[in-house]
Formats: sequence, C-alpha cells, structure tokens
Amino acid sequence: MRLRFDRRDFLKTTAAAGAGYWLTATATSAARAADKPNEKIQFASIGVGGKGSSDCDHAGALGVMVALCDCDEKPLNAKKAKFSSAETFFDYRKMFEKLGKQIDAVTVSTPDHTHAPASIMAMKLKKHVYTQKPLTHSVWEAREMRRVAKEMGVCTQMGNQGTAENGLRRAVELVQAGVLGKVTEVHVWTNRPIWPQAPSVMARPKDTPEVPPNVHWDEFLGPAPFRPYHKAYHPFAWRGWWDFGTGALGDMACHTANMAYMACQLGLPTSVEAEAGDVNPETCPSYAHGIMQFPERNGLPPVTFHWYEGKKNGKKMLPPEELLSKLLRTGEKLADSGSIIVGDKAILFSPNDYGAQYRITPEVDTKGVSETLPRNGKGDMGMKQEWVQAIRENKPSIAMSNFEYAASLTEAILLPNVAIRVGKKFEYDGNTGQAKNCPEAAQYIKREYRKGWEV
Repeated sequence: MRLRFDRRDFLKTTAAAGAGYWLTATATSAARAADKPNEKIQFASIGVGGKGSSDCDHAGALGVMVALCDCDEKPLNAKKAKFSSAETFFDYRKMFEKLGKQIDAVTVSTPDHTHAPASIMAMKLKKHVYTQKPLTHSVWEAREMRRVAKEMGVCTQMGNQGTAENGLRRAVELVQAGVLGKVTEVHVWTNRPIWPQAPSVMARPKDTPEVPPNVHWDEFLGPAPFRPYHKAYHPFAWRGWWDFGTGALGDMACHTANMAYMACQLGLPTSVEAEAGDVNPETCPSYAHGIMQFPERNGLPPVTFHWYEGKKNGKKMLPPEELLSKLLRTGEKLADSGSIIVGDKAILFSPNDYGAQYRITPEVDTKGVSETLPRNGKGDMGMKQEWVQAIRENKPSIAMSNFEYAASLTEAILLPNVAIRVGKKFEYDGNTGQAKNCPEAAQYIKREYRKGWEV
C-alpha cells in the first residue's frame, strides 16, 4: 500500500510552523471553520491515564479541552486539576450525549477493547479522531474503522508516534527507491510481554474483591463480557487478557513493524500461521512466532513476515542466528526490540522500537535518493500537530498514520493472534476479511459486544 500525501500542501503549512502556525491554540476545526473561522478546536479525551495522559495534554495544548472521560477517578481528577474548565465523565456515551455539539475532535487512549466502540461513535458524530495503537481489538474492527472514517470524511491518526520520526520516513524512502533490491523477508522482534500472562497467569482470579471507590467497573468493561472486578485487570495488566488486550502483537507491532510494513507496502497477507506456547482461552501466550505470507503487489515480490515475542524454554524468541550474524558488529549486543528488512542487494537493520534508527548492510550510497515524504521529527507531539493540520486543511491524507493506513497495518498485525488462538494455519481473504479454510477463526476476527456497547 503506497501512502498518499499532499506533499506540496504539507510543506507549505509546516514551513509556517516557525511563525507559530502549527503550534497555535487558535487552530480551527474543519467541521466549524466556515461559520466560526477564528474558533479554537474543542477537544475531548477518552482515557486520560497512562498514555492517555500525554495524549490529553498534547490535545489541550493545541486547542481547548472541553471534556475528559475515564473509568478511573484518579487520573480523571488529576487531569481535571489541569483542565479546570473541562467537564468530566465516566462514560463516553454520556459525554457525547451531553456535549456532542461542542466537541470537534477526540483522543481515544483506553484499553484496546474500547478503542473501536468509542472511536466509531465519535466518527459517526463527525468528530475527528486520534486513537492509540493498536487501532482496534479485532480484525473486523480495523476494517470497520477504515470504512467509517472514509464514509464520514473525518481526519484521523493512530498513535504510533514513530511515524513522525524523520529516520523512519527516510528508511521508507530508501526501501521504496530500491536500495535493498527485491525485498523478500521481514523480521520483527520485541521485549514484550512485560505484564502478567501465560505461563504465570492462565485462568481468572477466583476471589472477587470489592470494586475500589475510584473505579467505575461497568465502564471499564464496556463492550467486553461481564466479569467481576479484580486488580489483575486494572490498571495496565489488562494487556495480557484476551477480552481486553491484544498481547505483545497489539502492544508493540504497530510500532516495531510500522517502518517495514510502510516501506514494503505490504497490504494484507494471504496466509497466516503461528507457533505459540501455553495457549489458553483467557490470556496471551508465553511465546509466539507468527508468520504471514504477503503476495506480489504492484510489481513487488512476495514477502514472508516473521514476528517473535516472549521466551521459549527460557530463550528469547529472535530471528535466526545466521541472519543476525550478518548484521551485528563485533561485540555488539542485539537490541531488545527491532526489525530487519532483507533484500537481494542489502539488508536494513533497525535496532529500535520505532524504526527511527537504522543501518544498511553492506553500506550503500543513498545521497542520490530523493526525499518523497514530508518531514516532521517532532515525535509524539508531532503526531498530534500533523493531525491538527489535517483538520485545519480538511485533508485527511496529511496525517501519515491516518486510518486508511493504520487500519490495514492493524488488521495485518492482529492476524497472527487469530492463528495463535485457532492453533492452525489459515488462508486469509483480504477482500472479505475472512479466513477461507478456518471457520473457527470467525469468532476471533469479529467478537460479540455486550448489550449497550455495540459497534
């Protein structure tokens, strides 16, 4: 999938950033620009703890924060102290019901299982949306997010902030210019999981403690099936539970696989398989090696994509030693996370979660390769600035991780989770979003929603 950007308009508007054009808090929402051209964008933040804290702060710095929503009163009260004029909510549905007409744009930084329900509700109300990675909890939701964003014509961005790094953008340009030759393999590994899951946790807690007074448990559960409260789920530890999280793949692949996915224009795979340990219905596995086959696309050769997570028999899952030996320098220790793109002329090695740093082996003169992508270089805040610029200009393509791109990335990286859960290889039809030879995969491609929280 080749990214589409309006480079001329992006460079024109970013050049004005030095005069405060980008950083001003007087940015105008495209939804209201015609009748109120001098009005600031009015933001709402859904999920203001953890990563949501900085997402909320960044949005507030670029406009006016009018609503804060979180199921936990501790982070909610902390943000209320900073944005005193914002109204607070525990339920995003009630927030939209009361303040829908005042809100122009929304950040969604909740646990994975709530990303799509909150984001899709916002988009259907014609709100611009910034959603944390992974974009969704399920494969179907990724496809639906892309569809709704396009249908509603809103400006979107996923929070995989490495996309803003100029190093990543340069790597994409080099690969697409053919510096590596014909690319046939991609390898991505991670230091995750770093939270409780298999093998130490493979069943729900048996005790049922009281819900803490600061936690609104029904709102935390949202679309997930009901279960009693336990600190084993909230906060943070939800990542390893299938009902709430997406494991190591969901947590990091939208970061660590992003550069390779974008550079190689991978699109969607035709087959998916995974080797995994301690597979169980409740929590993510102790280790996994996911393999996806991507077909020929626009003249590019097929690519085999490898994902590695966790430890097998105490040994970290990593790319083959034979490959690593070609890349590591004498005395160099392999980074905890990274990616490798293998071409028939050279290999690109990125020892970095975000694809921002890389080196090419053997060394290649890249000075003559043109810059084709706009530059950002402002990291996490740069992602929000890019999104706000898209809103101002009413040009969704300015946001480089807009849902057209981010939904495809998320759809692809969540498929090995499906293979882990069904325990078999399956063929994937990217046109229909279905596993062709594996009917049992359907329950993991599209989940059921608790009444009142449907998408």
